[in-house]
Amino acid sequence: MLNIIDLHTYYGDSHVLQGVNIQVEQGTVAAVVGRNGVGKTTLCRSIVGFTPVRAGRVVFNGDDITNLASHTIASRRISLVPQGRRIFASLTVQENLAIASQPSPSAGAWTMEKIFSVFPRLAERGRHRGDELSGGEQQMLAIARALVANPILLLMDEPTEGLAPAVVATVGRLIRRVKDEGTSILLVEQNAAFAVQVSDIAYVMSKGTIVHSSDPRALWRNEEIKTQFLGVPPPRTLRRD
Repeated sequence: MLNIIDLHTYYGDSHVLQGVNIQVEQGTVAAVVGRNGVGKTTLCRSIVGFTPVRAGRVVFNGDDITNLASHTIASRRISLVPQGRRIFASLTVQENLAIASQPSPSAGAWTMEKIFSVFPRLAERGRHRGDELSGGEQQMLAIARALVANPILLLMDEPTEGLAPAVVATVGRLIRRVKDEGTSILLVEQNAAFAVQVSDIAYVMSKGTIVHSSDPRALWRNEEIKTQFLGVPPPRTLRRD
């Protein structure tokens, strides 16, 4: 469904993405994990047209969408849950959802009613402005806003950042449900332990390039990769006195 081919993106003279290659297959979750500052958010911005690509290609459903206008890319039914939530703070929950809603021919389309059945807390807070919500509620709203556009590809940039464990678990369950309903997902996460639980393939990014890809369970068993690129400390060994 999504094929990222030798992608190079710059901020000024800073070469951020340095030949990234990633594939997201239909109906799967692909995770890109790595430490802060390695280029994960730039990858999302490059895909949706927020940051110009200097070289390489973004191919979606067989069409080259590299550097198309963001609204054109969105019209292809690609939605982004941005890092930092970026909801409309002055609009209510209902208004945030209404402004992003797009019809879908699917019988299981994400309507406002369906969103509220999945996120009952948002239903309770429906008439509250975005800046009146807690951090967890804002993240729920950011995800819900992306879903009511009824994407066939969902990009999620650090969706668990700053969330309490109970909310992280809710996000995990939602990712599995969205996948089961046929939407493909590119998940960008620093929280590798979370990402490997919900993904079908895991890519490790370091310094703007992909340094490892594998089945998520194989990644989690690879102590060298986890220690070197993800900052996960090696397991402690028991000392015998």
